[in-house]
This record gives sequence, C-alpha cells and structure tokens, in this order.
Amino acid sequence: MGRYIFKLPDVGEGTAEAEIVAWHVAVGDRIEEDAQLVDVMTDKATVEMTSPVSGTIVSLHGEPGAMAPVGAPLVEFEVDGAGNSAGAKATPAAPEKSLAAPAKPLAPPRPALAPEGGEGKANTEAAKPAPAAKPAAPVARVSDAKPLASPAVRQRAHELGIKLQFVPGSGPAGRISHADLDAYVASGARGGPARSPYAQRDGVEEIKVIGLRRKIAERMQESKRHIPHFAYVEEIDMTELESLRAHLNAAKAADKPKLSLLPFLMRGLVQILPLWPQINARFDDEAGVVHRFAPVHIGIATQTVNGLIVPVVRHAEGRNIWDCAVEVARLAQLTRDGKASRDELSGSTITITSLGALGGVVTTPVINRPEVAIIGPNAIMERPVVRGGRIVVRKVMNLSSSFDHRVVDGYDAAEFIQKLKSVLEHPATLFMD
Repeated sequence: MGRYIFKLPDVGEGTAEAEIVAWHVAVGDRIEEDAQLVDVMTDKATVEMTSPVSGTIVSLHGEPGAMAPVGAPLVEFEVDGAGNSAGAKATPAAPEKSLAAPAKPLAPPRPALAPEGGEGKANTEAAKPAPAAKPAAPVARVSDAKPLASPAVRQRAHELGIKLQFVPGSGPAGRISHADLDAYVASGARGGPARSPYAQRDGVEEIKVIGLRRKIAERMQESKRHIPHFAYVEEIDMTELESLRAHLNAAKAADKPKLSLLPFLMRGLVQILPLWPQINARFDDEAGVVHRFAPVHIGIATQTVNGLIVPVVRHAEGRNIWDCAVEVARLAQLTRDGKASRDELSGSTITITSLGALGGVVTTPVINRPEVAIIGPNAIMERPVVRGGRIVVRKVMNLSSSFDHRVVDGYDAAEFIQKLKSVLEHPATLFMD
C-alpha cells in the first residue's frame, strides 16, 4: 500500500487560488478513478474535480468556504502499490461549469461528509433512503445540534413545512437526503409536536456565505462601492402594448413561444440605444476607458435556487420578437439547471432585471458592473388615468433604471428613458425601421 496526494491543479487563466465549495467524499470512503471529489470555484466558474486514482480517502484538506492555492494538497489517498507520498501530477480539471452551476448541493461547512444518496460512487449503501413504507419516527437530537443536510434539502423542507430536526437521516452521521424527506412525507409526519401559534421561538441558525452566494455578495459590494448610482423612474402606459401582446399570443402558431414583456422591451432598447451609445457601454475604471458597443448584448437577470445570475442574449439587435423570446427561455432554463456556459454568462453590455408579477411599484436596481446602466420593469397594474379630461382605467407600469453617473449624465438618462417610454406606448414603432 502507498499514499497518493492530489493537489489543486492550475485551472487556467492565471488562477492562483480557488474556493472549496463542496466535498463529495469523506474520510474512509473507498472510491474509484474518475469519481467526483470536490467542487472548487474560481473567479469565473465552478470546476468539478475528479479522482485521478482508485483508493481510500485518508484525509481531506480544507472546509467548504476555504481558499486553496494552486499546488496545495486537497486529498490524500491510500492506494495499492507504492503510491507517491510526495504527490503525483494532478489530472486535468473536468470541464468548467458556470457560476450558475449548482453542480451538487453545497455541503455544510465540515470536510468529512458523504454525498447525497445516489450521488457519486462512494458510500452508496450508506446513502440508501429509508423504506417509504416504514413510518418515520422523530429523531431525538439535542436542542443545539444542527441536522446535517444540503441547502437544497433545507430549502425543500422549508417549502414543505418540515422541521429537519424530526427527519431521520439515512446518510453518514445522520445526514438527511431528498429520499429521507420523501420517506418522511410518505409516513404522514410533518414536523414534531404541535405548537401553539403564540409559542415563543428560540435559536439562531448560522449560514456560512460561501461559493456562488459569496461571489454574488462580492460583486454587488464592488458595484455599489465603485459606481456612483443614480436612479430614474418613469410611468409608462402599457395598455396598447399589452393588447398587442395578448393578440399575438392568442394568434401564434403552436411552435411559437408565449410572449412576455421582455422581448418587447429588448426590441425597444436595441432600437434606441444607437442614439445614446454611452449607455450601451462598459467602463474599465482601472484603465479609465469607456468601451461603447455597436452590438447589443442584453443580460437577463435570472433567479435560481442559488441566487441571481445573468445569462446574456447576444446580438439582440439581430433578433425579432419571437427569436428574443426563444433565446430568453432557453438561457433561463440552462441557467436554472446549472448548465449555462461561461460564454452564455458573460459579455453583456446592458442588463434587464425584472421581478415579474412581484415587480412592485418601484425598484432601485444595482448596475451589473462594468456595465453603466440597468433597466427594471415593475408590475403592470390597472390605474385611473386622466385622458382628454376624463378618468379612464389604463394598464400602467413604472419603469425603474439605474445609471453610472461617471459615464451617463442625468439629462441623457432622462432623454433615453423618455424615448423608450414613447416606443413602448406606441408599440407599432417597434416594428418600424
């Protein structure tokens, strides 16, 4: 028997270190070559590392959230043969996944956890779910003991109204998997003793901010720290556009997508941005250079289970309404599934962020740095409006926007939004040259 040390390889593009996001193995696991070991995150992507050898895990180096420099030991194996206790060359990293990639649920911040039931090649017997036919009894846990479960399992339990404290965990150290939740639901249980609606609640849950959530936090902080934002909000009468949208959806062919507001807003942007080139731009503040773009690459802020991610519709100026709708739907699905590529998540020149039906009255969106503008449509609501001296009911929407005051003057931003308002209130102009 010998020892083999797997070190963090150079994942390219000058990366000097990477964050450990999630372990898929535990000390004592026997794994085969090419089995999943660990997910690490660079500045641009999540990389899934696989095992270069078959062997038994002797030690893991670093907890989720820790930064590991290139060349640092990650995993020590016990292998058949002489091995290489000094460390052998690392296998090339698996293809990079995007920041959107929730490749596997993030593990709680401790290194010695086995994967979810059915994932990976290790501990498959230990990870088998409890039989659904057997009623699940509450598990006795001390009050300060936090049940072991991935964020995805915790979120699902919250949505089901289940307290993980009472769910039997079939994984190592009592870790709870999705299969355990299924078994618990099938048993008819729902979370322990009944509580009075006025009972006091105690306890504080500590959630370590790591992985994608930390990257989002860092980027939002950088954007607010570097960019002097100013907001501009305008009220837009969407009655005619909503009538057109409803007509097009009712008359569309079966192979056409259902149209939302976004494709119309995208067409409005590409039509007027050439008049304000300083808005379709990216500001390299370190070099002191503003890059104005002829193509319009629109970022579409998309909510996923792991946070807000921005896939990019490239060359929106070359797409019609239907093509915009198809591309938005395609990118949104890839992003939520964690399959969007790096190219599909980078290079936007202006971003649209929308909360859909939850759009509210007004928002103050944060600019997607290094862009210089972001547009945020709010909810469309019926409101009384004075037209020709009479009060009529119209479908009205507030359009929120934020701009980088270093690059965009307030007057130019106001003119830009007023022009966009005019285009949206007279939707026939969206289809005119």
